[in-house]
Amino acid sequence: MLLDDSGAVARITLNRPEKRNAISYELIDDLLAALAACEKSDAEIVIITGAGKAFCSGMDLDNLKAITSRTHQENVKDSQTMARLFRTIYDFPKPTIAAVNGAAVAGGCGIATLCDFTIASREAKFGYTEVKIGFLPAIVSTFLLLQVGEKQARDLLLTGRIISADEAQRIGLVTEVVEPGTEVARAQALAAQLMENSPASVRATKALLSDFAKRKLDDQNKIAVDENARIRTTKDFREGVTSFLEKRKPKWTGK
Repeated sequence: MLLDDSGAVARITLNRPEKRNAISYELIDDLLAALAACEKSDAEIVIITGAGKAFCSGMDLDNLKAITSRTHQENVKDSQTMARLFRTIYDFPKPTIAAVNGAAVAGGCGIATLCDFTIASREAKFGYTEVKIGFLPAIVSTFLLLQVGEKQARDLLLTGRIISADEAQRIGLVTEVVEPGTEVARAQALAAQLMENSPASVRATKALLSDFAKRKLDDQNKIAVDENARIRTTKDFREGVTSFLEKRKPKWTGK
């Protein structure tokens, strides 16, 4: 993780380019720590981007494999940590901008689209692919319902399909689509525009919007964490992960 919070606009860079910035337990901890540092700093705006060709490609393969042998209590703790990451981004007191330079998949899609603004390269791709490996996009689903509505959420979550930046903008996941390589510059320009407004007013507006959604998110996140942990004990999940790692088609049992 790279963090520059020395100026008015802080930048957090997911920095595992050799792994396409895949989500590991360490990356989650580092991102939460970076966000905490930005909250305490003098920065008014936070930009999140990815190093290399991807923004964030989803769960790290080594971590994904390890999940199949974790206890229920460990799975619940993992789910709570992911829920805390998403909620931290969603409720962050300062404006956040995702500069999406490439693929943003599964949990990576959540990180990219839960920011206040999502500026995407035209080459970026988005999707929640959990059902393809027998997993459950439980935690992100409650946020996605707020963002795009039930019909669009059902489409994305049940098919697991990957969509273009243009389609992501059309359905409300992306704020703006820009030419490749210009997403960070556009995010910086947007940050400059935001800083022309009253910081107190911007923060109060953000807090108000979070408060509106708080009760619903609190209730739904509790259910989502339990379901996220439960699905990890199923035969389909173990088969999905195994087949994915072995690069073969899964043999589903429906259990």
